[in-house]
Amino acid sequence: MANTQCKEVNLTKRVQTSKGLRYCPVVLSANGRVKPDLVIINGLQERHPEGAYYLEWRENGRRVRLSVGKDPADASARRQRKESELNAVNNGVAVLAENGDNGHRSLAAAVTEYLEETMLTKKPKTLAAYTTALTYFTESCPKLFLEDIERKDLLKFCAFLRDDKEQAPRSCWNKFANVMSFLKANGIGGLVGKNDWPRYTEEEPEIYELEELDKLLAACDEGERLWYEFFLMTGMREQEVMYTKLWGRSLMPHYEFFCHACKKTFSKSLTVAEHEKENIVCPHCRSKNVEQGWSAFSAITSKKSA
Repeated sequence: MANTQCKEVNLTKRVQTSKGLRYCPVVLSANGRVKPDLVIINGLQERHPEGAYYLEWRENGRRVRLSVGKDPADASARRQRKESELNAVNNGVAVLAENGDNGHRSLAAAVTEYLEETMLTKKPKTLAAYTTALTYFTESCPKLFLEDIERKDLLKFCAFLRDDKEQAPRSCWNKFANVMSFLKANGIGGLVGKNDWPRYTEEEPEIYELEELDKLLAACDEGERLWYEFFLMTGMREQEVMYTKLWGRSLMPHYEFFCHACKKTFSKSLTVAEHEKENIVCPHCRSKNVEQGWSAFSAITSKKSA
């Protein structure tokens, strides 16, 4: 099959939107120049100083993206050159490389640009994870240009993490995934198969028996017990707990109970003090022969507190 390439080259900018990172069309002035930092999102112009410009075209039906930096004028010029190059190739004209690097992109420069963009669009923990992974990758990979990276380089990176850095299997997988995200963002994919990825075994979390939890909670004061039960019953993570609002200025645990007398279940929202009285009565048969299960808190969560 002949190598057919689309003659049209689009210029986009990868920016942070309400739905995450997106490649958005740039805004052009009447004379065809790119308006700096302006992109089109949902049909409207928005200003986004973050992110880099990308060329986008198709080869044999496959979409190809190429990062061309943060300068709008240079990005526009690169788009015109790429479009001319594709037209020439489609007409059987040999195209010479733009420079002595055969048009290849510097790996070090691409890493710097990617981390700068990550710093603008991600949380500090994410930036730290990408920084560590890409630092290790550039340490293990001898290649100077992105286009020279091969499957063998990625396999060596896995071994480097395992043997030289003595990373745990799950840590190897995480860092490998971060490097693959970096390569994908730069239009490089298809280097490895699913069997080339590092492997790890998901460890089962330790399960605490109800008696063990009772001992822990018995050693807590009222405030400590409230927080331990809140984390235990909601399963919330740190970022979620940060935005939890108080309902009536106290968190109300929601308990499930089973009545051994009438064999029915029921639920109650109780304060810590009410729960400690252990005066629970079945609403169906008024029996006190009930057993508590574990359930979730009744809590309101919001992205921002007032």
